[in-house]
This record gives sequence, structure tokens and C-alpha cells, in this order.
Amino acid sequence: MDNEIELISDGDGLAVIGHPTDVDRFLVSEGLPSKDLGLQGLRSTLSAGAAVAQAGSEFAANSGRWVKLTKESAQLVKKYGLMESKTPGVSHAMVGKPGSIKAWLQIAKGPGSRLANPALLSGAAGIMVQLAMQQTMNEITDYLAVIDEKIDDVLRAQKDAVFARMIGVGFVIEEAMTIREKRGRVDEVTWSKVQNAPATIAETQAYALRQLDALAEKLERKASIGDVAKAAKEAESKGQEWLAVLARCFQLQDAIAVLELDRVLDASPEELDGHRLGLRAARQNRLELIARCTERLMARMDEAAGTANTKVLMHPAKAPAVVQSSNHVSTAIVTFHGQLGIERTRQSSEARRWADAAKEVRDKALDTGADRVDAAIRLSNETFDRAKSVTGRFSGRIAERALRRRGDDEERSAED
Repeated sequence: MDNEIELISDGDGLAVIGHPTDVDRFLVSEGLPSKDLGLQGLRSTLSAGAAVAQAGSEFAANSGRWVKLTKESAQLVKKYGLMESKTPGVSHAMVGKPGSIKAWLQIAKGPGSRLANPALLSGAAGIMVQLAMQQTMNEITDYLAVIDEKIDDVLRAQKDAVFARMIGVGFVIEEAMTIREKRGRVDEVTWSKVQNAPATIAETQAYALRQLDALAEKLERKASIGDVAKAAKEAESKGQEWLAVLARCFQLQDAIAVLELDRVLDASPEELDGHRLGLRAARQNRLELIARCTERLMARMDEAAGTANTKVLMHPAKAPAVVQSSNHVSTAIVTFHGQLGIERTRQSSEARRWADAAKEVRDKALDTGADRVDAAIRLSNETFDRAKSVTGRFSGRIAERALRRRGDDEERSAED
């Protein structure tokens, strides 16, 4: 079959491998943006051993493109029915376009298929993880630029020695990434420069998380609306800075993982699968930790906004300010989550205007007053009816007595 290409997915991205022309045609037909998979580095690495050498030669006439998995690209995985491979966490399929048929179709391949070579799948999966992390790193860079936060300025403003080490680590990691880009690999010398960096990054991350927790705790402890407004304003001004620090930490941690995968691929390629899965698990754990901390702050801000909305009549200026701060902090956190790939949703709180609150109170008062008037009218009518009934019965008795007396008088007159 002509126009054969290979699809490989690791859950975060989709690799399209084949002849450059066929790969381009496939991506155009599906309308998907992509970037170079970077198989060149894998070719030079897969050079030892018969099976590995065979995998390396497979790359000679092929190229690859990487597509980030989105709702649209994820449909391809379902559309072409990618199947699980022997490489953990990796699924694959072969597709082609026979003759004049316009649609790409899944095809079955025998033992000679590139898919049967575990070294190729393992190496491709490692590169895909790196590309996904580099994509996140680029998005974080854009995020920090959009929020107009100069992360180095934020870090330098802190007097803690942890931040000084963090800045230095950032410089070293960026240097190592530059060397990797130029050389196409991470040798022992380059790796020795950054191998102790994760401890410093983790220490800085923990510090930033504690600061966000402290902002949440302040909101929990405040009782008066004035104190809540002050704590909410502090969370608004400081929260964004600590989110920027966390974003920078996550960016550097991904950079270390990219370098680490290259180092394992260069030194111990047979261990690449286990290392790749371990890095993904550790990354997910970091995401969950960050999500819990930031969501706690967002929840406290929402509670503060809810409390403020109930007190807007007594505090027409401070209550809306609390809601505004809550919305700013929550919007910042949701944006931050989006850059790190944390999927969460949150609706902003709506500040109750003083006039709306006053109108609600007035309406309730009017409703209560109307109910009282209705009750009074009902009571009056019931009393009148009871009085009327009593009066009627009393008048009847008088009339009866009068009739009896008249009858007695007439009888006496007749006797006389």
C-alpha cells in the first residue's frame, strides 16, 4: 500500500512517522498543527546492537511530526483505533491511503513492521514526553510574559537564600538546555552541572506553596468584614507573585526531566521506558500537590465573597471589594491551572450591589408588611363575623322574649 505512515500515542501527544511527503499530506488532511519530532537525535543514539541498529536505519528515510493531544487530535486516536503496544503506556497503528481512495485507512502489518521494534517505540515515546514538557515550558514562558511578571525580579525581591539558589539553578539549567540543543545529546559533563538542581527547585516550590497556604489561613481566621477585606486584598496582590514562582519551578522541573531523559537515552537506553514512566508519575504528583494548595486558596476566597455578599448593606464599600479580590485571585489561579494542564472549572462570584441588597430587604419588608395587613384584615373580618353572629343570636333571644311577653299580655287581656 502506498502512503503508509505510523501513528504512536503516549496519552499526551501523537507522533506521525513516515516519509516526509506522506506525513505532511496526512496532517494537512486532518487539519492539525505539528512540530518536528526530532528523530535525528534518536538515529545517532540507536547505533549499537543488531535490533537497535535496525531501528536506527528505519529512521534514515523517514521523518516524524508531533501533535499535542487536544480534543481534536484525540479524535484521531479513536478514529484509527490505536492499539496498546508492548511498550508501557504507548499505543500505535499503521494507516495508509490506497490508490485513488481519499480517506486514510488503518492497515495491518506483519512482524516486519517498524511497530514490531520495541527500541523504536521506546525511543519515540521518550522524545514525545520531552516534546510535551517543552511545550508546557514554552507556554509557561508566554504566561509569565502575559501577566507581566518578571520572575527574576520577584525572586530577587526575596531575601531568603532559597531564592538566590533558585536563580543560580535557573541559569545553569538554561545553559545545559542550550548545550543539548547544539550537540543533540546530554553527556556526562553537562549532566553533572544540573544533577543537584532538583533539590533546590523542590525547596523553592515548597516555600511558595507554604506562602499560598498562609494566605488561605489568614482568610480563615478573619471574622469582621474589614479584616476579611484586608486579607483578600493581600491575597490578590501576593497570590499572583507566588503563582509566578510556582510556574517557574514547574518550568525548571520539566527542563530537568528533558535533560534527564536524554542522559538515560545516551547512557542506558534499555532503562528509558521505566525512567519515562517514573518521571510522568512524579510530574503528576507535583501537579496534584499544586492543585490542592491553589484550590484551597480559591475556596477560601469564594467563602469570603459569599460572606461579603450577605453583609453588603452594612458594608457597601468593603463587601464588593472582597468579591472583586476573590474574582481576581480565582481568575489568576484558573489561568495558572490552564498553563500547567490542571483541568478545573470555577465560576466567578457576582458582587451584590448595595441597591440590590436594599431592594431585596425592602421587598421582604413589604412582603412581611403585606402579610401582616392581610392577617389584620382577616382577623378583623373574622371578629366582625363572630360579633355579627353573636349579635344575631342575642337579637333573636330578645325578639323571642318580646313575643312571649306579648302573648302573655294578650292572654291576660282576654281573661279580663
